[in-house]
Amino acid sequence: MKGKNCLIFGGTGQIGRNLIRKLATNNYKVTVVTRNIHTKGNFIKTQANAGYIDIVEVNPFNEKEIKPFFEKNDICINLIGILFEKGKKNTFVNIHTNFPMMLAKLAHQSKIQQFIHVSALGIEKAIDSEYAISKLNGEKNVSKSFNKAVILRPSIVYSIDDNFSTTFMTLLNNLPIFPLYYNGQTKFSPIHCSDLTDVILNIIKKNINSKIIECVGPEILSFKEILSILLNSIGKKRFFLPFPLFAANITAKIFELMPNPLLTTDQLRLLKYDNIVSNNYSSNASIGVPAKKTFEDEIKKYSYMWRDGGQFSRETSLD
Repeated sequence: MKGKNCLIFGGTGQIGRNLIRKLATNNYKVTVVTRNIHTKGNFIKTQANAGYIDIVEVNPFNEKEIKPFFEKNDICINLIGILFEKGKKNTFVNIHTNFPMMLAKLAHQSKIQQFIHVSALGIEKAIDSEYAISKLNGEKNVSKSFNKAVILRPSIVYSIDDNFSTTFMTLLNNLPIFPLYYNGQTKFSPIHCSDLTDVILNIIKKNINSKIIECVGPEILSFKEILSILLNSIGKKRFFLPFPLFAANITAKIFELMPNPLLTTDQLRLLKYDNIVSNNYSSNASIGVPAKKTFEDEIKKYSYMWRDGGQFSRETSLD
């Protein structure tokens, strides 16, 4: 069977890199759009064998520049997203609302067979979060512009390449006291990056269209439980300090002054809402791709980098 051609936006992130490897292994040719081929091109080339990957340097936000690539591909996948706003262009509205709409319109005009858009879980309830509102509006724009689009809503996506588990292990390794927001009771269903890309590959292979799919891991964990797993995995003990909301807002506003803030006031609002399957839509399990990797087991595979002694450290339970 001749593999289809896939056009990927956001291919340099953790999901994109994992997905490129998986698609190429399954005989799909991949075109990755990047703004800076000099800093990211060589690394991306290592994710697939020669002939299976094409890296193009264009401005992904310039409609005229990217339009020709839609005419050469069968599938378009949008993985681009931001966790905080930076500057006048990298805003939630531009990245999460307007950009996906432009891609969906081009996909429709070029008669692309499939359009897959990665959004986020829990955004319907988070009505006071600008991040969530922009994501939800982006979904609506995609569905209007390309009515057969598949929208994926993953919970926290983690792996050795993430900005979630690795950041928290670094913080837990250095801070003797760690703040707990909302008493650490917010629930999540972390999904490993490899499990999520299995879902995307399955959607492509089965030619699934016109669905919202909630993508979750095999377990539900509170924020406090996640932190406890990370602590145990790096062999550290820390004191959790519940933060009142007014104090949390003050610290978030201070963090926002940093180039890459650890927490923003918008993220703090988002943290109020559980990030688990709603049962209002299809899930990765219901389409036949249940997540298999558990958070604790996967974290152990790379947490040694934060343990005393590194890869030569011995695992000891702190329970």
